[in-house]
Amino acid sequence: MDIDVDLIRRDLAQLVSIPSTGGSDAEVHVQRWAAATLAGVSLDVDHWRFDLDELRARPDFPGEEVDREEAWGCVGVSQPGRPALILNGHLDVVPTGESEDWTNADPWHVREHDDRWYGRGVCDMKGGVVAIVAAVRAVSDLKLSRPFAVHTVIGEEDGGIGTFATLLRGHTGDACIIAEPTGGRIVTANSGSLTFRLEVGGLATHGSMPHHGHSAIEAFEHVHRALLDLSTRRNAKPPAPFDADPWPLSVGIIQAGDWASTVPDRLVADGRFGVMPGETLAEAETIFEQAVAQAAAQHPWLKDNPPIVTWPGGRFAPGHLPAGDPFGDEVSGIVAASGDGAAVFGGAPYGSDLRQYAGAGISTLQYGPGDVGQAHSVDESVSIDEVVRCAQVYARLIIDRCS
Repeated sequence: MDIDVDLIRRDLAQLVSIPSTGGSDAEVHVQRWAAATLAGVSLDVDHWRFDLDELRARPDFPGEEVDREEAWGCVGVSQPGRPALILNGHLDVVPTGESEDWTNADPWHVREHDDRWYGRGVCDMKGGVVAIVAAVRAVSDLKLSRPFAVHTVIGEEDGGIGTFATLLRGHTGDACIIAEPTGGRIVTANSGSLTFRLEVGGLATHGSMPHHGHSAIEAFEHVHRALLDLSTRRNAKPPAPFDADPWPLSVGIIQAGDWASTVPDRLVADGRFGVMPGETLAEAETIFEQAVAQAAAQHPWLKDNPPIVTWPGGRFAPGHLPAGDPFGDEVSGIVAASGDGAAVFGGAPYGSDLRQYAGAGISTLQYGPGDVGQAHSVDESVSIDEVVRCAQVYARLIIDRCS
């Protein structure tokens, strides 16, 4: 299969130069790039503006963690009819953090070193998107009997509004491969996750007389220990195909206090709570809230001043490819034939758009270049060989399903 590495390099450089963090103007611009690129590889393109108010009013809306005033969808199809295959990739990325921590001074510029590409999004997941585009180029001269589709989406990092809107528009198909970084594995299941917010109250007093008040920080520490114990119990015996600690709990943001010599009377902690397969989001919320309530009942201050739990942000339900679905074996055979060795199946501890396609009755799995350990990191990188190999797998899969 003829995969043009130079064109992949060009596409990736263009994509990474668009700083498409969630909610930014560049998140709009990157979909214009996608629409033009998909049209340039002979796909019929649907490029439309979302009605954000309508989407947010739906009871099944997957949530957001950034502010958006404008958002766009983009789908390219090879010919009319129901696609035999969807290739999905998200084009939103997370912020770079402190740019001076990066080896290359500009994270929005692709650097090539030791057969790897470096830059924000090269792994998660613009490398996967350019591999999809390369695969479409490779099959563009073939006459296929069934259509395939490419879905480029935004908002995956903070809930999945892009895929949500794409499916609502009627863009569906028989099977879907998502080019998330999987480290050579075929991911057939995702745990879910919820964003929680804990508001813990205290009683302010002068820092020299802390026993006259109640520190919200110390109260939070009590609740946090209980939540970590809950997470340990829930992750004790994960089922296949998941590895250790597949639905963890973590706290990402803590804000407390407004003066160094004042005992803080309020702490707000935001974090993520992993959702187990077979568990609804409502059930997971109840389990979390009960653990907080039980911890508060055992604390001398919190029993009369219980913490407040809310659920802002993204809502990622678990998702999986049904056991015995032949799509898994089909992809496995193509991966093995690509020279990547015997395919290994696995589960992912993070939420993704897999659950949205699976929820729509579409056989869905993830296989893409890069390792999720590189995602969101400083000096994010991806192997050039992996991007090319995945492009070859996608091209062969298009031919296999659409011939």
